[in-house]
Amino acid sequence: MNNEIETVVRNLLPQGVRKHNDWWAGSVRGEAGESLRVCLDGSKRGIWGDFATGDGGDLIDLWASVRSVTLREAIKEVREYLGISSTKIERPERSEWVRPVLNNGVTYCDADYLSKERGIAYSILAQYRVSCAGNEIVFPYFRDGELILIKYLSLTRDERGKKKMRVSPGAEPILFGWQAADPNTRRLAITEGEIDALTLHQYDLGMVCLSVPFGGGAKKQDGWIEQEFERLAIFDEIYVCMDDDEEGRAAAAVIIERLGKHRCRNVKLPYKDANECLKNGVTRDQMIACFDNAVIIDPKQLQRIRAYENDTIRVLLPDPTAFLGYTTPWEKHHRRLFLRPDELSLWTGINGHGKSQILGHVLLDCISQGAKVCIASLEIKPHRLLGRMVRQAAGMREPSREYIKSIFDHYYNAIWIFECVGTTDPKTLIEVFKHGRQRYGIDVFVIDSLMKCGFAEDDYNGQKKFIDQLCAFKNDYNCHVHLVVHPRKPADESNVPGKLDMKGSGAVSDLADNCFTVWRNKKKEDLISRLMADGQCVPDELASSHDCLLRCDKQRNGEWEGQIPLWFDRESLQYLGWSKERPKQMVK
Repeated sequence: MNNEIETVVRNLLPQGVRKHNDWWAGSVRGEAGESLRVCLDGSKRGIWGDFATGDGGDLIDLWASVRSVTLREAIKEVREYLGISSTKIERPERSEWVRPVLNNGVTYCDADYLSKERGIAYSILAQYRVSCAGNEIVFPYFRDGELILIKYLSLTRDERGKKKMRVSPGAEPILFGWQAADPNTRRLAITEGEIDALTLHQYDLGMVCLSVPFGGGAKKQDGWIEQEFERLAIFDEIYVCMDDDEEGRAAAAVIIERLGKHRCRNVKLPYKDANECLKNGVTRDQMIACFDNAVIIDPKQLQRIRAYENDTIRVLLPDPTAFLGYTTPWEKHHRRLFLRPDELSLWTGINGHGKSQILGHVLLDCISQGAKVCIASLEIKPHRLLGRMVRQAAGMREPSREYIKSIFDHYYNAIWIFECVGTTDPKTLIEVFKHGRQRYGIDVFVIDSLMKCGFAEDDYNGQKKFIDQLCAFKNDYNCHVHLVVHPRKPADESNVPGKLDMKGSGAVSDLADNCFTVWRNKKKEDLISRLMADGQCVPDELASSHDCLLRCDKQRNGEWEGQIPLWFDRESLQYLGWSKERPKQMVK
């Protein structure tokens, strides 16, 4: 918006005038005067202040003040004014979350625990609407006045001394504390627990204080980010204040990666968490200093050698139980071939030989291992792509309507579609992928194919630049990218093409981490077809020979390269590891 600053300011403050590098007006009501000034140029461009009231901020703050709307509403209006559409990745709709109900018997907590033992004032409990029922503390999660989730914390511990907690079933995961948030504050602190959010709010640090719903740890606890991503867009500074232990540090790393390193700061407290600081007498000034000293994570490119110590040990002394990457569907190659994080895989094959179809089978197997996938299928419509994958997931040609619905439910949080059939803009494609990675935690991306990304076959510089951008994306966001690349037209289909036969720039295969070729055994198909037409029996040796070859021509981070013979099941569209194998149902 700073690029159109004077146009925006004239629209908001129409009776103001420009003097030198400032726009002068009487107040946010827009009348003539000199009390309010907006800087139009220089290092403070877009910053405004009203000397009569002491109010000020950036252009979004000005928009909110002039229009008398919240920051969230102001951002929405600014988007519409600038013609910026929200990034969108399509996926099937799901059933509504279950909204909980608070029992009438809850009351504000007494002083026995939260007040006397944790030091939380009654006024803070009232702002967050914390209550108690029986022997449990009740933490209600509100959003825009609606009750979304309830967490219950028992005042007694289990036999191991661990906390006993429960959550209202089927509830949407969101952050705790919106009910106490100032809608015009653009600084946010995220803690690992509700009591720590209450504590930071009591310290009065001038920021919104919220808590994650399910504690520390890495990926399994980050589902709330998807639900809160848009609401968090208004915050310029996000202070990640997780517990100082292994789980807290793992959670902080995921939050910072997905919400953006440019605005996230990692807070180091003198004790394990905020409430421990309060109980040990840490003052407000000391706490403010901790937040002032919060660090932005160093660029990934700047690392000390010790950062690679454990990874180097894992390379030289691999742990057979550790996650190295997603395996392929064929068990005999599980320890030979991995689809690792931060890799780019190229898939090629003669037209009609099934490279997209076999890639779909590979993706479903990755999902069974915990992957989240986004597919940009630029050559076929989404319903046809999903129809093929549903057959593969069901292990049959015609699953029932109910089974199809179950399959869609099963993959709701695992498959996203980049909705575009035809040529797409590479910049838009990568921006949507970044959004999908940050908001939803998607870790496997597919582009089918390179020729639909707007490049001419001889635009070698454009192709290389795009591959460079894909490599930067997969490295920066620690995800895997699959790219389908068509080969040059062969003289005949009996020869298996390789990485050197791909269309376009040689940099495409040079920069890739893995190169795969799919080849269909049409010689076998033709021989069987002729024998059957003549009424002859098909020899067992011919019938049992492979239908397809998947050839790995390059595996930069692995030691194996070679061919995988496969057998194609026409009913399920699955590719099987041996001739007698039967297709499997991936969704029960």
